[in-house]
Amino acid sequence: MREGKGSHRNVRDGKGARTLKIKRRHNMTGVMASGFATKGLPSRADQTKVELVRGSKLVARFIDNKGIVVVDDVAQWFGMSKSQLADTVGVQPDTFHRVKRVAAPKTQSRVREMLEIVGRVADWAGGKDQAMAWYRAEPLPAFGGRTAESLVKEGKAAAVRDYLDHVAVGGFA
Repeated sequence: MREGKGSHRNVRDGKGARTLKIKRRHNMTGVMASGFATKGLPSRADQTKVELVRGSKLVARFIDNKGIVVVDDVAQWFGMSKSQLADTVGVQPDTFHRVKRVAAPKTQSRVREMLEIVGRVADWAGGKDQAMAWYRAEPLPAFGGRTAESLVKEGKAAAVRDYLDHVAVGGFA
């Protein structure tokens, strides 16, 4: 969507006067849509989008020019050995010692999923180390007390991302 020019409108309600910005967006067919947003305060949906971007930025930090996550850099950044990282993402320890296995789709997706989830919770947790501790050890009530790590190992990272989206918009854990 393309953002159009917005305008400001003073509105009086029971709580006093507020300035609202009218957003105009044009979709791909050229139809214009308008909506109100309180000036200066991001919506919960916008906050969720910010979390998604943060998770993606962490993944992008470790991608080489071929589109492969450099596991050596990931392990070094988290202060782990490659064997510890392999255990964290649920692959065999010797996987990270062979170039073809590192580039395998399963290996790459598991490392990307772990990075995305850790990147999304880093601000909530207080940093990358705390986010990794949360990922590895915090029981998630919605999943019967299983950790994000155990869910990613089973290939259920999408469920963890959905859970984080739900919590980010004010849902109960």
